Amino acid sequence: MTHAYHQDRPVTLITGATGGIGAALAHVLHHHTLILHGRDLNRLQALCSEFPRATPLVLDLTRPDTFADLLEEADLGRVSNLIHNAGVVELGKVAEQSHELWTHTLSVNVVAPAELTALLLPRLRAERGNVVFINSGAGLSANAGWGSYAASKFALRALADSLRAEEAASGVRVTSVYPGRTDTGMQQKVVGQEGGSYNAELFIRPETVAEAVRYVLEAPRDAQIPDLSIRPGVR
Repeated sequence: MTHAYHQDRPVTLITGATGGIGAALAHVLHHHTLILHGRDLNRLQALCSEFPRATPLVLDLTRPDTFADLLEEADLGRVSNLIHNAGVVELGKVAEQSHELWTHTLSVNVVAPAELTALLLPRLRAERGNVVFINSGAGLSANAGWGSYAASKFALRALADSLRAEEAASGVRVTSVYPGRTDTGMQQKVVGQEGGSYNAELFIRPETVAEAVRYVLEAPRDAQIPDLSIRPGVR
């Protein structure tokens, strides 16, 4: 794979790039060289066609054991920023959700980010880059019916906290972003599972979350932002 990297332009990998927040991140960070991850190559290629410097990356987040070989095959080169945005959610009571669902949720939401981060750390250290975990309000407080998803997001918070402490000396900055309810396809699914009616005006725009992440990435080097919570406002 050939990459037209500019020496001074950040190279940013975004997982779940075809989702609501992921696509907003790609547009807000259009001035970066982008590596856009997803499951569907056709959708990824369509998204990449919107940007002059974008490369698709297909990974199955339920198979972290395949990442090393696929990344070697992709020959990514530099990576300055890694944004973990992909995630899955299925609401349900602890008494009713299967161990297969728990395993799937934890694999996609926690194990995959851990493995991808570990594999890309040498590149991130070389760039003194950033790792951003798009977490959730459910990573701070767990409500009834949210057990499996909240557990995965609490674990993602622990992953970020440990990584931040471990990589402080290398200059890699690590941030957890906790968006409240955001106007995305995932949110529509959640509202449907809750039995509610969807009103986008009640939720944060994906572009607002993306702009907050841009500030995290571009913040001066004399500071880092460990945690950032974003909640819906009154429009």
